[in-house]
Amino acid sequence: MDKKIYKLAAVMALVLTFLCGCEKELDFKYNDIDPIPVIEGSLTQHGAEVSLTLTTPMDEPMRRERLTDAEVSILDLTTGEEIMLTIDAEGFYVSPQGGLEGHTYRLIVKRGGELYTSDCEMRPAVEITGMEFSWIKMPYDYVAVLQVSFTDNPATVNDCYWMRLYRNGAAYQWAELNDIHASGGVIDKVVMTTRRDLEEEDEADRLEKGDVVTATIVPVSRAMHDYLEALAVGNSNGPRMFTGGFCLGYFLAAPIAERTLIFDPDSF
Repeated sequence: MDKKIYKLAAVMALVLTFLCGCEKELDFKYNDIDPIPVIEGSLTQHGAEVSLTLTTPMDEPMRRERLTDAEVSILDLTTGEEIMLTIDAEGFYVSPQGGLEGHTYRLIVKRGGELYTSDCEMRPAVEITGMEFSWIKMPYDYVAVLQVSFTDNPATVNDCYWMRLYRNGAAYQWAELNDIHASGGVIDKVVMTTRRDLEEEDEADRLEKGDVVTATIVPVSRAMHDYLEALAVGNSNGPRMFTGGFCLGYFLAAPIAERTLIFDPDSF
């Protein structure tokens, strides 16, 4: 070996030995930024509900207190009618007036001198045509899979949907979908739920006999689909859904289809 190379290798070895022998607690500091408003709004055929919160710094516990110091309304851009939302006991801005298919709506939020707006067209409703459980054998156990079937218009393409599952009224699972796998005007979505051996199942996934499982399906825009997909992957906040002041969140105007099933592991 060349003497210069040998000396260099020896020096590097000493440096590495020194570094490996040192221990120091690293103090990571996050850049302090002001909390960002988060607006989550929905308008269905049954009424409107909007939640306003703020993001939480990474080094603080998650806070979900709702903001109640804003002015919130929904403008029907098709008719020009504007609906003012009021605050309920849980801090949501609400209205019992539902939306109509084919109309385009604008959510308007005014707070602290900032204006936030988001537009959404209410697409045609779907119908949930089937919902059933079945067992499948996995290497570790039997797992109950839930198939939810719903209608899709075969005359249009690139239709997108948001499916949400609830367990006894509480959020359980959700998925963003599109019509790429539609067949004969129907989309079948299959999701894995609980394993048969409940002692080995996580609380977040377990289903017990008698649990009420509810599925809801709403049609969404491609932008909303991409927003949900980004949240599912977890690497970004997705496309910006509001204009005006900077905020996170979404506004969705969509008719909701719903179907309920009682979980009975002995019946399938």
